Amino acid sequence: MSWLRALKETARSGLTVERRRLAPVVAARGALGLALVLGFSLALFGPAVAAASAFGAFQAAIATFQRSWRPRPTLALASGGSLAVSTFLGYLTGTHTVLFLALLVLWTFLSGLAWAAGPTAGIIASSNVAIMLVTVTLPTSVATAAGHAAMIFAGGVVQAALVVLLPVRPWGAQRDALADALAAEADYARRLRHDPVAPFDPVPLMTARSAAAVTPRQARRRPAELHGPRRLAERIRPVLASLADPAVGAPAEGPQRDRVRELLAAAGEILDAAARAIRHGEPVRLPPAAVAALRTPDTGSILSDRSHRAALRLSALLGDVVDTADPRTETTERRTETGQPGAGPGESGARPGAGPAPGGSPGPPEATVLPERPTPRSRPTLVRLAPLVLAKMRAEVRPGSAILRHAIRVSAVAAAGYLLGLVLPFGHGYWAPMASVMVMRPDFSQTYSRSVARFGGTLVGVGLASAVVQTAHPGTYLSAALAVLCAFGMYLLMRTGYAVSQVCVAAYVVFLLGMEGSGVSQTVRDRVLLTLLGGLLAMLSYAVYPAWETPRLRGRLADWLAASGRYAAAVAARYAAPEGPGSPDVREALLSARAARVAWHDALGRAGHEPVRHRGLSHAAAEGAGHALAEFGRAAMLLEAHLPERGAPPLPAAAGLAEALREATERGAKAVRERGEPVWDDLRETVAAWDTEVTDPLLRKAGRLLVDALDDLSAALADA
Repeated sequence: MSWLRALKETARSGLTVERRRLAPVVAARGALGLALVLGFSLALFGPAVAAASAFGAFQAAIATFQRSWRPRPTLALASGGSLAVSTFLGYLTGTHTVLFLALLVLWTFLSGLAWAAGPTAGIIASSNVAIMLVTVTLPTSVATAAGHAAMIFAGGVVQAALVVLLPVRPWGAQRDALADALAAEADYARRLRHDPVAPFDPVPLMTARSAAAVTPRQARRRPAELHGPRRLAERIRPVLASLADPAVGAPAEGPQRDRVRELLAAAGEILDAAARAIRHGEPVRLPPAAVAALRTPDTGSILSDRSHRAALRLSALLGDVVDTADPRTETTERRTETGQPGAGPGESGARPGAGPAPGGSPGPPEATVLPERPTPRSRPTLVRLAPLVLAKMRAEVRPGSAILRHAIRVSAVAAAGYLLGLVLPFGHGYWAPMASVMVMRPDFSQTYSRSVARFGGTLVGVGLASAVVQTAHPGTYLSAALAVLCAFGMYLLMRTGYAVSQVCVAAYVVFLLGMEGSGVSQTVRDRVLLTLLGGLLAMLSYAVYPAWETPRLRGRLADWLAASGRYAAAVAARYAAPEGPGSPDVREALLSARAARVAWHDALGRAGHEPVRHRGLSHAAAEGAGHALAEFGRAAMLLEAHLPERGAPPLPAAAGLAEALREATERGAKAVRERGEPVWDDLRETVAAWDTEVTDPLLRKAGRLLVDALDDLSAALADA
């Protein structure tokens, strides 16, 4: 992609306004916290302290909007505390240009490394540096600086207290993540009706897994319905695939395929019902037609042996999903879609996997015993998280690290912007480095798109706010009210686009600093020019010292190949030593393969916007290779769907297949990294021997599918 096209696309992306579901109640709560802090400090301490404390409350509220699974009060306290510390240190060195510049470089470098801990930590750290550049211009003494820092932290405390006292949809983010995972499974089941080999994006399942990790305090308060459905959804996916795939299940056409389509449609409706119940915290309302389709007694006479077992397992897993998704006590009756209590296991309101009552007659209502709660995934507290974050940051201090390059870029740009702000005759030169720090991200497309959005939003926001100030001449309290109103707009529209939010942020800063008159002394032209300077510095830094993703695509592809090979080998090894479907080594290998797949697709998306030529891997080759590895993973998943139970007779030949898969994919990954073409002759010989030793048609077909997928990978790379 040329530079001109890349700039055009990133500019369009930065100025795009998206339609998103708004959260006015949550935005109003954040604005209320800001108003309380601002009004209290304004009445008692004056405009200067009020401006500093307002920044603390403003930033703490923004932290609660981040996509993090930690408790929102914890995020507010962490944001307020870290901003208070950084601001106080800035106060201490603010009168000494050299010392403050050294602190700015160090603090910005650390904020750049904080992206190693995730986007939430990176955003909070970057915002702290940007706000520090503003607040250090307010106090005049160390004692005043300490008071300002204390008020900044108080702003975070107030926002945290409001989250506790005025809860809005508790566990809403976790509910949405789990419901999205079940809805994705439902959509997958429906797509399999028309495309038996349809792909599945595991990102919703990975998001739900991240959301399932809880702190010890959260574990004691988590609703019961958020405990088990995710694990069951993970087990349903391979069963759906094996039921639909004509290579190992029902034929592509005929009565068996028609029955499979009915089962898949019913599974989609059941999973959607469970997703709705979890999202809204309501009882599960089962569609009677879907329950009847799953419980049709002639399934065994229509489907073949393997497909019939998959259908029975699917019905049982769906029943477990419904049981665990229902927010009820152990004696609460199931309700159907009409809202009427289910009569019992023999009628349509029953658990999908339940069988008929003895004699075929419906039995009386029964109490459903919920499955035992699994041990929750633990999330470390902030105290225990600190050494883990430091370890991740240290791990990025190495040659070739994109995070390290980002940290070097952002610290150099912040220093250059600060020095230029001192030299240029505009005054309030912090606008330039503040703009740079806020727009810079570790990848090219976000840095450039946010730079354009920042400039456009600042141009509109500063222009409107300055026009209000110059024409209406609002007093201190009216300026404070206008600042709170702009903050509410920012919280409300934050998810719709960066340009829209920057309009509100720019106006907020003008009104807030205008409470004491410091916001009026600078013209619209000066602020816009300094923001433009900061954006240009950010964009220039990436062009001079980039961290392109395109040259690393082969490495990402090799990582995915090796991880997928380990997953397939772990599945095959379980046939040689059966341990049941819940084998921990298979699970860990699957999670690693998913993480490598997501890393590949993220890298491919970032590379698609970069103005560099491909280096050994064209777009067509990347697309073909990705499709081949997805097929390889699907073939391994078909084997996983029918893992033998613990104590089943072992299959000795599977041990040789597992070892051959592991060695072949490791060699293939090495060849991909070295720009070679992987060969699979040894694995092909092993699979040929596997065909002669194994009588199960599923296992024989799955082995051939694995080799075919790897051959497609070699063909795609040969075209490169």
